[in-house]
Amino acid sequence: MSSYQNKKSTRPRPVPQDKKGKKPPLKSSLPSYKRGPFSWLIIATVIFTAMMMLQQWQKIENITWDNFENAIKNDEIESTNEEPLKIGETEIVGKFNQKGADNHNGVKMFTVDYKPDVAGERLMELLKDSQVKWKFARQRIWLIMLMQWVFPLLLLVAFFYFMFARNLRSGAGGMLMSFGRSRHRLQDKDKVKVTFDDVAGVEEAKEEVAEIIEFLRNPKRFQRLGGRIPRGVLLVGPPGCGKTLLAKAIAGQADVPFFSISGSDFVEMFVGVGASRVRDLFKQAKENSPCIIFLDEVDAIGRKRGAGYAGGGHDEREQTLNAILVEMDGFDTNDQVIVIAATNRGDILDHALTRPGRFDRQIFVPLPDLKGRVDILKVHAKKIKLGPDANMERLARGTPMFSGADLAAIINEAALAATMANKDCVEMADLEEARDKVRWGRARKSRVIDQNEREITAYHEAGHTLVQSMLKEADPLHKVSIIPRGPMGGATFALPEKDRTIFTKRYCMALLQVCFAGRIAEEMFCDDISSGAQSDIHQATKIARQMILTWGMSEQLGLISYEPDSGLDNIMYVMPGEKEYSEKTAETIDSEVKKITKEAYEKARELIEANKAELKQIAKALLKYETLDADDVTLILEGGELDKPTVADLLAAEQAKNEQPKPEKKEQQEPSDS
Repeated sequence: MSSYQNKKSTRPRPVPQDKKGKKPPLKSSLPSYKRGPFSWLIIATVIFTAMMMLQQWQKIENITWDNFENAIKNDEIESTNEEPLKIGETEIVGKFNQKGADNHNGVKMFTVDYKPDVAGERLMELLKDSQVKWKFARQRIWLIMLMQWVFPLLLLVAFFYFMFARNLRSGAGGMLMSFGRSRHRLQDKDKVKVTFDDVAGVEEAKEEVAEIIEFLRNPKRFQRLGGRIPRGVLLVGPPGCGKTLLAKAIAGQADVPFFSISGSDFVEMFVGVGASRVRDLFKQAKENSPCIIFLDEVDAIGRKRGAGYAGGGHDEREQTLNAILVEMDGFDTNDQVIVIAATNRGDILDHALTRPGRFDRQIFVPLPDLKGRVDILKVHAKKIKLGPDANMERLARGTPMFSGADLAAIINEAALAATMANKDCVEMADLEEARDKVRWGRARKSRVIDQNEREITAYHEAGHTLVQSMLKEADPLHKVSIIPRGPMGGATFALPEKDRTIFTKRYCMALLQVCFAGRIAEEMFCDDISSGAQSDIHQATKIARQMILTWGMSEQLGLISYEPDSGLDNIMYVMPGEKEYSEKTAETIDSEVKKITKEAYEKARELIEANKAELKQIAKALLKYETLDADDVTLILEGGELDKPTVADLLAAEQAKNEQPKPEKKEQQEPSDS
């Protein structure tokens, strides 16, 4: 028999079932009552206060013995067979009639201190001479004791029980208000409606996660050959790529409990609370195994430890991280608890957290490619009514580097725009407008622009458009507009035919020429330059420095990377702003950047000078129509003329349509019986 078989069995513990074959309810340390402890405490306090106020509303006056004798002699006491004067061992309780109440400021009830051994005979004589009916009252000392001592004591006991005793019993460290209890959300398959059908664009990540789901459903299949399923899975990727959605899909696919919590929920103002919550979370997870624990934004507590990172050994985050490390490494071989964490800062996580045995597998959730964007758009488009001209493939081509959240926002914005326009369905124009709105901002059509500024913008965008259309290495033109969006006065949009994973030198040089074309057009046609090329210059400088420092596209510098290392491991060795190369090399880098940008500038200027007439026609068309698509630009470059309504014509037609009176409906005559 092998050593693996001699170890403790890794078979899953059998889940008890009732007579109907159903699983018992999930274990939980949460209280079973519906009302919280503070609710019952408030109710008891209100009742006690109401009883005390009722006693105050029922005015009772304690009078002297002389006033009592005068009231009997003056016939001011009201007594009947049903409500006689009550004589007790220590006091007499009675009621004034209307005459007595008038003499005592409207008070009806009264009490008199009474001692039988002193005033007993005198009282009997007074009662015999009067017509007052009386009786000896039963003493209820226990009721007085209850109101004065027992009831407040019960309130104190209840307060202590709910505030302290429950926390001490639950092992939460005795923290006030259950600070040490985990704030996770427990979900099962019936509550989570998200499945793998709702997750698109991350097929590789879905395949890796599918192995975990299969293990939770059928662990014997993996244990047959001695394999061990990963104890932890780390989802790493940019924001909005579907990490949390993928975790929800896991909960929807796997028929196991799903504990979800954010990393920030562990850290509080009290030291030790985070570690206590970690222990409480894993304790409940082990009781409900097999199950999944999902830690969202784990970088909030999983940052690297040590000097210069997260403080000293008594730091609250460090204690919380230590507790997670101990719990994940302390799993027994038969503990079917899988931890799934998500973060967009995988580079700052502690190495002890990401090592094999804790987070064995790291799944990268990237930005979706062209096919992934098409699938994501189709998933979100199921919820809306699309028009016949809606093309998801064309929209996906125009959204490179968009995340899944951005694509969902495009579909939602398009649906809202179509609704506000009273359309029956979402058209392609709505989708493209929503894409531009998500990327650049809302179009500011009401902004009043100076004519000179408008002409400069038109020639600037015409320069971009001409070079973009005539360079084969550049991405195809999609459309150009001089309608202001966000901080920009106009924009030229490209429509990439594919997603680029590598950037060639020719493509980069084409990008530089497109960036400089706007400034060149301003110089040649407006006899001046403007600040509108600010973003173009910034983008061109960034591309040129990337070509020199990182991609080795300089013959003089060679295949050496001069890009500064921004990783956290380099913080202790390189101070911020310090360079890893000499001043002579820095001068060479600057000269190479200038050389590349100057070369691209000169090529773009030659191209524009050879096509001045075409650029001028594009600028005039922009001033007239404000927006041109790729077909319009192609027609202009081929020497044709545009024949379509302008923006003013469209606005006038829309206004005339709204002002046109609606035809009155003629009443239909009912057919006669003849």
